[in-house]
Amino acid sequence: MTDTIFITGVVIHARHGVMEHETEVGQRFVIDLELSADLSDSSRTDRLADTVSYSNVVTAATAAFKNANYKLLERAAGAVADAVLTAFPRVSAIKVTVHKPHAPIAAIFEDVGVVLTRTRQPKSHG
Repeated sequence: MTDTIFITGVVIHARHGVMEHETEVGQRFVIDLELSADLSDSSRTDRLADTVSYSNVVTAATAAFKNANYKLLERAAGAVADAVLTAFPRVSAIKVTVHKPHAPIAAIFEDVGVVLTRTRQPKSHG
């Protein structure tokens, strides 16, 4: 059984990008997260200890996203996925969407971004 926790529209100012002005001034990014986890315990107990704290996920994801200045959105999204999977053992998989609505593209567009899905790797017994 897999349940989903979702957090959408987290706005973060960061300095990711290939262009020099992107790393100097930075810009607005929007992150959406979907976490796969077994929520059967918390759905019965009503205890925060039996689930994943949304607040703590946002804190971890924001820190990972702002921790370094990445050239690629793919790398920034990967850092978020890795951080959440590391910090929250109840999360079996994560889908990270990073929107970069002000990307320096010579076109009129509404949004651009990446979507990464990562699954917790089983521990090898060796």
